[in-house]
Amino acid sequence: MDPDDRRPDPDPATTPLVRWQWVRLRRHVHWARTEGVARLIEEDQLDPLGRIPLAVRKAWWRRSHDYRPQAVPVFLVGVQRSGTNMLVRGIERSLGFEVRNENDGAAFERFRLRSDEVIRSIVVESKHAFVLFKPLCDSHRVVELLDDLGTPSAGRAIWEYRGFEGRVRSSIAKFGDSNLRALRVIAAGRGEHLWQAGGLSARALEQIRSFAFDHMSPASASALFWYVRNSLYFDLELDRRDDVRLVSYDAMIADPDRTMRGLCAFLGVTYRPEFIGHIRPRTSQDRAAMAVDPKIATLCESLQERLAAATGMGRP
Repeated sequence: MDPDDRRPDPDPATTPLVRWQWVRLRRHVHWARTEGVARLIEEDQLDPLGRIPLAVRKAWWRRSHDYRPQAVPVFLVGVQRSGTNMLVRGIERSLGFEVRNENDGAAFERFRLRSDEVIRSIVVESKHAFVLFKPLCDSHRVVELLDDLGTPSAGRAIWEYRGFEGRVRSSIAKFGDSNLRALRVIAAGRGEHLWQAGGLSARALEQIRSFAFDHMSPASASALFWYVRNSLYFDLELDRRDDVRLVSYDAMIADPDRTMRGLCAFLGVTYRPEFIGHIRPRTSQDRAAMAVDPKIATLCESLQERLAAATGMGRP
């Protein structure tokens, strides 16, 4: 095996900019080839026909509204490939929301949140009622973001999760074996600098080390990654906080009206049907399950049941 195949994806925080941009370009070319240009444009929200009119409406809204410095920071967190883009597309249709996605250079540097001082400044200087950030690589920092950011208005957080089998399929399609390579480094005790290891409990690290990665499949590693990162929801005791809302992607696509209404009530936002106009109600129809190590599958199924119970929906 080529030694490079054992490395995790380049760490955005430490990789030279030129190499990092090259990695991103190769990924986008791969996604365009495998999923189609239209899908890439939709997911990365690159369509100007949709973006420009909304930006104009929000610009006009700001002419007659100014919530400074009382904007509420909202952090949308969880594990990548869990439907967060779909949720952002709905929330951003509320004119009271300023949205700062992962590719926003003012708030993020290579997908990681900039300093608390920068984020605080963005919030207090916003004319909007809410500022939504999507710091998926900083999900393990959600408690300190809520408790220590120091904004005049207290923050809120949304943890979104997706059933593990659907997430595994989506992750493999988009990121290949990146989870396998990251977990291999963490298991070897060399993952201190990786965001993938951020916030993991001693128990989670021990569980990772209990597996042999030389012959593990990318699907099994993706499932294990889903397990350890979504376990943070309970390890950080977010289930005990009134300022954190757990949202199921599968519940959202099955009953978008009910799920979005609940989320709007949590945020204190008036619900509007346009928030779910882009969602076609359906049941999750992920194709035949990918082969996952039975021990890992058991861990995932147990956590999935616990998450479903915490949403009160009785489903993944």
